[in-house]
Amino acid sequence: MYGVQWRKWPDGKGGEIDQIAQAVETIKTNPNSRRNIVTAWNPAEIDAIAEAGGLPPCHSLFQLNVRGDKLDLHLYQRSADTFLGVPFNIASYALLLSMLAQVTDKQPGDFVHTLADTHIYLNHLDQVNEQLSREPLPPPRLELNPEVKKIDDFTFDDIRLVDYEHHPPIKAPIAV
Repeated sequence: MYGVQWRKWPDGKGGEIDQIAQAVETIKTNPNSRRNIVTAWNPAEIDAIAEAGGLPPCHSLFQLNVRGDKLDLHLYQRSADTFLGVPFNIASYALLLSMLAQVTDKQPGDFVHTLADTHIYLNHLDQVNEQLSREPLPPPRLELNPEVKKIDDFTFDDIRLVDYEHHPPIKAPIAV
């Protein structure tokens, strides 16, 4: 759902809006804009999503701000599964920030993550306790192919995590 809302938002006139392409263009042409927001929250589709058995977007919107040669990303998340979802969301948006910074000739700046309804499901308590008992490992370094200059040109092979160390996975069921 995020990809559709971000890249093919219905414009109400029979066309579509590519919010990501607009964000890249705004960063390049109007870096001082405070209106550089990408949203997945489409009120016209929330009921249809629920009727189809889906969940409305949890990470509702993010805003991009240029600060000198840095690009910052502020994510607002309306609902946050702290154990399973939030770590994935942090990694995903940090990657997106780095990709957007590269294609707009900026450096990745701050990633700010606002969590509204933050929760740990009862059937994840054992897994959370296991996670909390572990010593953190050194963080990896993200490397992007510096030849990529357009957001749509990134492929999986253009993204590398260097010196990635990890503990064994902790499995947990998805709770809704």
